[in-house]
Amino acid sequence: MHIEDPDQSMPEPAVLPAPKGRSAAVNTPNRFESLHLEIDPSLDADLMNGGERNRVPTQYFVDHSRSILSKNDSPDVGFRFSLSPYRGCEHGCIYCYARPTSHEYLGFSAGLDFETKIVVKEDAPQLLEQTFRKKSWEPQTIALSGNTDCYQPLERHLKLTRRCLEVFLRFRNPVTIITKNHLVTRDLDLLQELAQLNLVNVTLSVTSLRPELTSILEPRTSHPKLRLKAMDTLARNGIPVGVNIAPLIPGLNDEEIPAILKACSSRGAQWANYIMVRLPGQVRPLFVDWLERNIPDRAAKVISRIREVREGHLSEPLSTDHFRATGTEGQLQLEF
Repeated sequence: MHIEDPDQSMPEPAVLPAPKGRSAAVNTPNRFESLHLEIDPSLDADLMNGGERNRVPTQYFVDHSRSILSKNDSPDVGFRFSLSPYRGCEHGCIYCYARPTSHEYLGFSAGLDFETKIVVKEDAPQLLEQTFRKKSWEPQTIALSGNTDCYQPLERHLKLTRRCLEVFLRFRNPVTIITKNHLVTRDLDLLQELAQLNLVNVTLSVTSLRPELTSILEPRTSHPKLRLKAMDTLARNGIPVGVNIAPLIPGLNDEEIPAILKACSSRGAQWANYIMVRLPGQVRPLFVDWLERNIPDRAAKVISRIREVREGHLSEPLSTDHFRATGTEGQLQLEF
């Protein structure tokens, strides 16, 4: 069965399997580019069956931006500024709302490019320090990261996030961290110092407790058990920690809410939030294609239930409160 998405069309899912370790199977067209290249599977059959296409290596590019903070003007988001040391994310979450905004402006695709072409802001720590030294800067909480994950795999080697945390500590500026990666525990020493000054909190995003789902939905994120372990480690060391059940995808992971809350509460989580799945721009066809390739028996149900909470659409208008939805599926409260 093929589900038609009125917003975008995609190649037949059975023809283009996702490369190993990736969630997107194709590069969707870039809305800012007039040309788009697609693989013709009939001409590249050897690439589709264990050949080069089966593995798409990660490439890294240098970002030469001269400012580091992004300003948020959405009334339903609890911070004004965010900092993302990386553009694109190797975690490869198929639902990521940052796919179009992070990459299409650079001439890349929101599809495979987003998870295989990572743009590195090498000067992030220095630019952050310059910001804090300005007389006009008013100390306030900065979200790290508000877009792509600041603890994605490349951070293990470059340590840009760690160096930014050193700047936050030096200037006594508060920071909130959102991540899906156990790597956050590497910086326990800095986080403890920040916590002692009441300058930090950490939120672990837990989409599912089922590794068979997370391995295809968000293929290069930490195993669910490692996220819970990170939560426990942070809590035991006096660092305020909570959980984001994000995104909440009706018909796919909503039945896990009680289990996720119980697991996180037992590991020291102090708060819980949820965010309904958002499918802006090219994320819509990518997500529909992912459903058809990976869970064809539930694809129609998931699409139908997303439409129920989005007034018949697969995504919400820009003015919509991102933390709420309409209809019976949108009524939800999370409590410990």
